[in-house]
Amino acid sequence: MGLFKQNVSIDLGTATVLVCVGKKGVVLKEPSIVAIKNGTRDVVAIGEEAREMIGRTPGDITTVKPIQNGVISSFTITKKMIRYFLNKALKNPLNRIFLPDVILCVPSKTTNVERRAVEQAAQDAGAHRVFLVEEPLAAAVGAGLDISRPSGHMVVDVGGGTTDIAVISYDSIIASKSVKVAGDDFDEAIKNYLKRMHNLMVGDSTAEYVKMEVGCLYEGVRNDSVEVHGSDMVTGLPSEHTVTSSELSETLISTAMPILDGIRSVLEETPPELAADIFTKGILMTGGGALLSGFDELIRRTTGVEAVVADEPQYCVARGSISILNRMSKEKKTAYASGR
Repeated sequence: MGLFKQNVSIDLGTATVLVCVGKKGVVLKEPSIVAIKNGTRDVVAIGEEAREMIGRTPGDITTVKPIQNGVISSFTITKKMIRYFLNKALKNPLNRIFLPDVILCVPSKTTNVERRAVEQAAQDAGAHRVFLVEEPLAAAVGAGLDISRPSGHMVVDVGGGTTDIAVISYDSIIASKSVKVAGDDFDEAIKNYLKRMHNLMVGDSTAEYVKMEVGCLYEGVRNDSVEVHGSDMVTGLPSEHTVTSSELSETLISTAMPILDGIRSVLEETPPELAADIFTKGILMTGGGALLSGFDELIRRTTGVEAVVADEPQYCVARGSISILNRMSKEKKTAYASGR
């Protein structure tokens, strides 16, 4: 049976789902969006297909995000989404016979009730055994840090709905904070800015595009511009406006303040010896939100500690969690599963 049983990691994010299988790395990356029939739980589409429906469907179809701030908001829909992604990632028919061991990532401050909900959803979706790992630990491993030694590392994982901030030493989280401000909030800030300043209404995907094209969290780091297309709020007609990096920076920096406060709070809770390690090594930034231009510089200026963005930060959590599961012995897996 061990010959065919697969290890699977699922980074079940608010904005994106990433799936790794065995030693193949990331095999699937899709939006964590589900299209459903209004008034029912009938699923019409999941993932990329559902994202393409946003703003383009009849009134009886709604697109929802079943994961909000790293927590399941709809158990039934989440279960269907996990099953869909598992089936899509495991294409070999033998994998349908030998159910996979699945590891899922959860925010560092997830409650026991929330953890059990995630485990149950994965179990019901077709996992053999389910393991959970806290996102900062997985992110650190995925970024190539050796967290097994008694030495301090600080990880700031900026996802879609949650930013996880943690100090890690000796395979454990020493101090942490989960801030419910992340990538989606920057998108929302851009939408609100365009409404307020330019009477321009845009959708989520346009706001995300603007963020990646011209978004900047530190004045002067970036000086780009982009044509933004949307609807005029007064006439309702199609309209466009040129937006620059400098005009958005104040709004985006204001949105980032709770994250900066969270970093300072965790640093204050960190024992002096570990704080000294962090000051020497710097802060590691992971997650898709870490790609926002100037974020590292903003953290550096506000904390006095060097900040470094990991290579391919959006993949760190998924890669780290599959690495953790692949390294688990059969005995450790059995002990973990029986001790849940």
